[in-house]
Amino acid sequence: MKVTFFGVQPYDREAFDRAGAAYGFEICYHRSHLNAQNVALASGADAVCIFVNDTADAETIRQLAEMGVKLIALRCAGFNNVDLTAAVRYGVSVVRVPAYSPHAVAEHAVALMLSLNRKIHRAYWRTRDGNFSLHGLLGFDMYGKTAGIVGTGRIARELIRILKGFGMEVLANDPHPDERFAWEAGISYVALDELYERSDVISLHCPLTDGTRYMIGDVAIGRMKPGVMIINTGRGQLIHTEALIDGLKEKKIGAAGLDVYEEEAAYFYEDTSDRIMDDDVLARLLSFNNVIVTSHQAFFTREALDNIAHVTLQNMLEFDAGKKLTNIVCPDPVAGMA
Repeated sequence: MKVTFFGVQPYDREAFDRAGAAYGFEICYHRSHLNAQNVALASGADAVCIFVNDTADAETIRQLAEMGVKLIALRCAGFNNVDLTAAVRYGVSVVRVPAYSPHAVAEHAVALMLSLNRKIHRAYWRTRDGNFSLHGLLGFDMYGKTAGIVGTGRIARELIRILKGFGMEVLANDPHPDERFAWEAGISYVALDELYERSDVISLHCPLTDGTRYMIGDVAIGRMKPGVMIINTGRGQLIHTEALIDGLKEKKIGAAGLDVYEEEAAYFYEDTSDRIMDDDVLARLLSFNNVIVTSHQAFFTREALDNIAHVTLQNMLEFDAGKKLTNIVCPDPVAGMA
């Protein structure tokens, strides 16, 4: 089977080259992101492999199907960049990697929390400049504080385990509460409004759907505690960025840790340091000293990359062999990424 990879970085190629020898696929790598304008790069392929900033909309899928592509293999958990209805219409199967390393993403979320709370990013630059003053670096004990976790998939459960280790009270919200998990983990499922009102730290771990898009906006922020910390390692469009900026300016939001951004495709995974930033909203976010933006790197551990490669290639092998697809994505899923 011939597979065309899009949006490939050097570390992707290294991971897939390490894992790929045993599978025998013919692989062609491209740095460019898949879209309707460059879909011709997949000519002759049986499958394409894409990541979070590739675009598999209806027009792109139509063209892929006309070229004979029968499989879109996502090397990530989220699938909001794929038009699943169009995939069904044109007979293209879609598979994903549902759990590459929940530990990696959960640990990154905690790293953002601790860095923001204890002002590690600010202290780092101060001491390098010979400034050892503590003014402006005051944090708070995580112990005894309340964390609100939106979504309780694999990643969220790892995060909950870590936060319970800090001695935090954990509130959770999920459209499909797992009461047995709640009892075992010592957490409580509550309505979103209550979670917003009671949480000192809120971390988002739900899929991006029509129902969750911009779930954190003016109304939600208005219900939150003054000084709340918001962490997003899920999808950028879970948060309305301009509402977030307003909340930061008004001191309603005490800190924000963002591994994702709603318009990240133009910047994330690329070195744009030699250019003037055109995105005024992103530039404004980066100007706040109580905001940390990382480049969608929460997944980025050696273990996760190896897991992504093996599961993606296994998904392709199942398809090539005509087997039942373990990680197939259905249209209008009830649950998306963990």
